[in-house]
Amino acid sequence: MQGLGIIHAYDRREDCITKFKMLNDENSSHLLYFNCALRWFALRMDVLMNIVTFIVALMVTLSFFSVSAASKGLSLSYIIQLSGLLQVCVRTGTETQAKFTSVELLRAYISTCAPESAQPLPAGPCPQDWPSRGEITFRDYRMRYRDGTPLVLDGLDLHIRSGQTVGIVGRTGSGEDRLRRASREVVAGNGPVPPGGAGGRHHPHRRGGHLLGGAGGPQDQADRHPPGPRAVCRFNLDPFERHTDEMLWQVLERTFMRDTIMRLPDGLQAEVTENGENFSVGERQLLCMARALLRDSKIILLDEATASMDSKTDSLVQNTIKDAFRDCTVLTIAHRLNTVLNCDLVLVMENGKVVEFDKPEVLAEKPDSAFAMLLAAENKVRA
Repeated sequence: MQGLGIIHAYDRREDCITKFKMLNDENSSHLLYFNCALRWFALRMDVLMNIVTFIVALMVTLSFFSVSAASKGLSLSYIIQLSGLLQVCVRTGTETQAKFTSVELLRAYISTCAPESAQPLPAGPCPQDWPSRGEITFRDYRMRYRDGTPLVLDGLDLHIRSGQTVGIVGRTGSGEDRLRRASREVVAGNGPVPPGGAGGRHHPHRRGGHLLGGAGGPQDQADRHPPGPRAVCRFNLDPFERHTDEMLWQVLERTFMRDTIMRLPDGLQAEVTENGENFSVGERQLLCMARALLRDSKIILLDEATASMDSKTDSLVQNTIKDAFRDCTVLTIAHRLNTVLNCDLVLVMENGKVVEFDKPEVLAEKPDSAFAMLLAAENKVRA
């Protein structure tokens, strides 16, 4: 079970057991109430059928000559059987009706819940090699998760040229992750997109890949919490078997994972456990980086790609990123500002809006800029 080690380390076993019992009791209380209601109903049905049986028996006993003895016996036999069968039938019907409430709720959810995009977004012709230049343009871009909810990205106006590296920073909840989602998914936007540029509105997901990340798509992503590898190491790096083993060893060496993979019993064919538990989080991030290096991508999105690495490995990986992705457009989402100081541009987000967008050295020289304040706060914490 994931997280069990943390529970033991902080000695929170009793708290977790108590909370589990409380949640289990709350979850089971509905079934208890339902069974109590059935018992209440069954008791009253028994009382009612006993009264009916008594009345029938009394009528049979008092009707001396109007009813034959055979009919009297048949009536008593039927009423005794009915007392048991009626309760079973009524109870079964009640349980069926109660359980079909779930079906009714599912039907109501299917028929009344509107999808995020009820109408298909307009799509123009999408070339096979799109995006060809790695340009990214947002023109008065707005995004909300669904109708009636507040805007999470409001009025973005950005133009990122091909080959630039852009660091995206901001305080927690300022909109960096939403910008990442806007780059990866088809969400309604405004304004045209230049030919060869990347824009979610005019080029929806197709050819089996997403706008960012996903096997087969034109871009890659190295997340701060990468998904657990599956099958063997080679499949995780090259699921479609488009590259040779020599190319795989080359990218592993550039991401400093060659020695780690060579130490495994079967090398590239070594089996990976569920969620990649036989690798550390930092090693999984490096594997994601190696997978990105293998593909001819025009746009690279790095979301805290070195968050779980030590300072030495972080420095080496940053040099690898500069060398390997020098012809790509690189978007780096980071909370450690030292990872974006060498970027061409820095984008500062706050409440879903662009606060600053300029070169890092220019922003750092302005004492009243948001980027300079973030730098000062980080330096103060380190001191």
